[in-house]
Amino acid sequence: MTNEAKAILIILSRVLDYPTREFYEEKSIIEGITNEHISSANIRNEVFERIKPLYEMSLIELQELYVETFDYREQTGLYLTAHELGDSRKRGTALIKLQRMIYEIGFEYEGKDLADYIPMLLELLVVAPEDGVFDSLSRRMAFAIHRILKSLPSSNPYQQVVDLLMMFVFEAPASEDIVLLEDEREEADLEELPYPMMYQ
Repeated sequence: MTNEAKAILIILSRVLDYPTREFYEEKSIIEGITNEHISSANIRNEVFERIKPLYEMSLIELQELYVETFDYREQTGLYLTAHELGDSRKRGTALIKLQRMIYEIGFEYEGKDLADYIPMLLELLVVAPEDGVFDSLSRRMAFAIHRILKSLPSSNPYQQVVDLLMMFVFEAPASEDIVLLEDEREEADLEELPYPMMYQ
């Protein structure tokens, strides 16, 4: 993985996390990472132009946009196994396997979110050894990011940000891979029950 791709992963791991006041305070750090580790002026400009609209919003506006974008819609959620498996019972097992994989490559996850939280996994890809585990996780992430991107309207500022990952870091999954992965997903059963339930 190139230094530029790693820099974009670090930047996006911060930008795609839930925004707090620190988001604005870290702007100079993100600019420094971009200028120091991305040698291409074109890529630097893409990064700056695409994250700029987020910094122009107030914290309340940005938090509302974030929740509306990533928390209220299943297709754009920021949890890897939810994209892979949907509402399947297999998701619990997948989370345990992912946590074990993180531990086996020498890292310990101490975050407040689940182990499949995409911003955390973006950061993990920067430091993970580039081997079969890395390739597998990278392909899985490409599927999830592609799915999120496809579901975001172009009018949403986060769409332009997420697109950076597909432009400069991940390879778009092949159509046959998308079909196979979509077949693994299970939708939540939201049908009405066949009879009324009464609680006393």
